[in-house]
Amino acid sequence: MRQFLIVAALAAVLPALGACDQPAPWARAAVAPEPAKVAANLRLQVVRWSDEAGRFEINGAPLKAGRLWTFDGSTEGFVLSGGEALPAPAFGLDLRNLQADPVLRSPKGLELDGDRYSLVLVRLTRVRAGADWDGAVFYSTAAHRESGAFQAKPIAGANPAVGETVVLVYDMANLALGGEDWKSSLIDQIRLDTDDQAGGAFTIHQVAITENPGPVALAQAPAASTSLAAR
Repeated sequence: MRQFLIVAALAAVLPALGACDQPAPWARAAVAPEPAKVAANLRLQVVRWSDEAGRFEINGAPLKAGRLWTFDGSTEGFVLSGGEALPAPAFGLDLRNLQADPVLRSPKGLELDGDRYSLVLVRLTRVRAGADWDGAVFYSTAAHRESGAFQAKPIAGANPAVGETVVLVYDMANLALGGEDWKSSLIDQIRLDTDDQAGGAFTIHQVAITENPGPVALAQAPAASTSLAAR
């Protein structure tokens, strides 16, 4: 009888010990699946990002960057006012516009020579529809804060559709407002406005401030889209 009780006790304990090697159900549920690259419509442009080289290129030629942010698991100091900016599950920076006029700002202290580095590039994918596209870039220097008197609009890549990946190209040597202020300044910080209203969402893949090949080289290819894998 005693032997029977010992065997019965072992039979009850052994499965419980085996279960200790397995995560609890809540722990298993908390493990996120491996993120995958998402296919998106990639707008055909002469300025493009090369995953292989890890840089922006124009017609295949490299663009030398004074600053490059790739957001691999970090916001890299970018902050969104009027919404949330979080590292994307795979690569990039997820923006959720929760209020009107959301504003994304880079870190301060860039100390970039505006005459040498006068091209701002933002590669992004719209992941949720918004209202009233803006797309303006503002900036601050030692002489002035960000202001509507000093701004640029994209010369390419504007107003992407849902699921479309574009490179927003800003020729800061030819501002919409502000004359040649960028070129004569030491740039401290940049700011990007996407939509004017709440509701939209984007994934920003890369941001760079690069040397500018000039308006002739920046002439864009005819608008077209193709289905490609976008980081």
